[in-house]
Amino acid sequence: MKSKKILVWFRNDLRLHDNEMLVEAIAKSDSILPVYFFDPSHFEYTEEGKINAENNSVQFLIQSVAALRNSLQRIGGNLLIINGSPEDRMPALVEQYEISEVYHHREVATKETTVSSNVEDLLWKLRINLKHFIGHTLYNKEDLPFPIKDIPDVFAQFKKKTERDAIVKGCFLSPETINLVDIEDWGEFPDHSSLISPDLIGGEEEGIRHLNGLFEEGAEIYARHNSRAANADKYVFSSKLSPWLALGCLSPRKVYWAVKNAERKFGTNPNFTHLILGLLWRDYFRFMFKKHHVNFFTDMISDVQHSLSAEAYDHQLKQWKDGNTGHRLVDQHMAELNQSGFISHASRLLVATFLVHVAKLNWIDGAIYFEQKLIDYSPASNWGNWANVANGGKDPRFKNAFDLDKHIKLLDQEIYDPSSASA
Repeated sequence: MKSKKILVWFRNDLRLHDNEMLVEAIAKSDSILPVYFFDPSHFEYTEEGKINAENNSVQFLIQSVAALRNSLQRIGGNLLIINGSPEDRMPALVEQYEISEVYHHREVATKETTVSSNVEDLLWKLRINLKHFIGHTLYNKEDLPFPIKDIPDVFAQFKKKTERDAIVKGCFLSPETINLVDIEDWGEFPDHSSLISPDLIGGEEEGIRHLNGLFEEGAEIYARHNSRAANADKYVFSSKLSPWLALGCLSPRKVYWAVKNAERKFGTNPNFTHLILGLLWRDYFRFMFKKHHVNFFTDMISDVQHSLSAEAYDHQLKQWKDGNTGHRLVDQHMAELNQSGFISHASRLLVATFLVHVAKLNWIDGAIYFEQKLIDYSPASNWGNWANVANGGKDPRFKNAFDLDKHIKLLDQEIYDPSSASA
């Protein structure tokens, strides 16, 4: 009898824990073929033909894929590394190894969904099914208290109804053993330049270690300052979990239940509350993309009216990118972004406010630059946040969450009284 082989196509889901796709593939097959594609169209190359990993996000990705391979090897598995696009290489893989079905996680942004559609069409010609899984959100779409088409565009309404009427499911357990399709050569990682000392290290284990280390820190910071309740938000830390969440090294549910356990141990505090709020914002932006598709932000794209020549415009944009605007807060945050690939959410709002409302440059240029630089780049969150800073996004009451006047005031203070701005 012919055995059933399932190809597990890893994308932004680089983990063993809480991975329904992997768990189901193991349960429903005789053997699986885990695969990751390093798509050449996603990378810049040096003159020597190496992937340019001076960008922190590329280095973080390579570390995360390597960590996934190591995790799979520890339970008797492996990860096939393909240097090529899924569209070019998937059909031949399916035929060569007599694959019965392909599993993957569905994405929401145009570039990613186009790849899925192309692969699905190619597999359909081979009479092979591409099965879609959803594993990037805290709440499964089928568990929401409304269908996708009726999801509230106002974040406050989405948050209230979802928290009240939906439940967060438990995490799927990590598999303990894997039966593999028989392969002689599991592939090599692409030749790449490397950073000497990246600030954050990619991979599931590093993500879990970072997550577990947050709670005592968060409780300690809050306890030290809880007598100043009126200023509690000043003592909310930046968790820096987003890089591991963006690549799926951590699942949102893993973070959620870790926070709930920490609340039982340390009590509630704004640091823990903000972690869950961040997960809700991630869900909101992804579901907005799902509901509105690319219109989520293209409805708000308009020509910026300014008197600058093309040369002057490009010069001002370059000053912003290089952290050379003359505004200390903006320049400080942009320098940090360029060096590490990460700045806090508040910092992102501030530099975006400057670009759009002070320099009056096109927000699209800012969003594209963040896409290039952010170690935690996620299409829905990046483009959604930029659109909201520009003109309120789909939420007409976004000013409740983003206080433009406050950010302009911070920038004004920096302009007229630099000593008043925190270093």
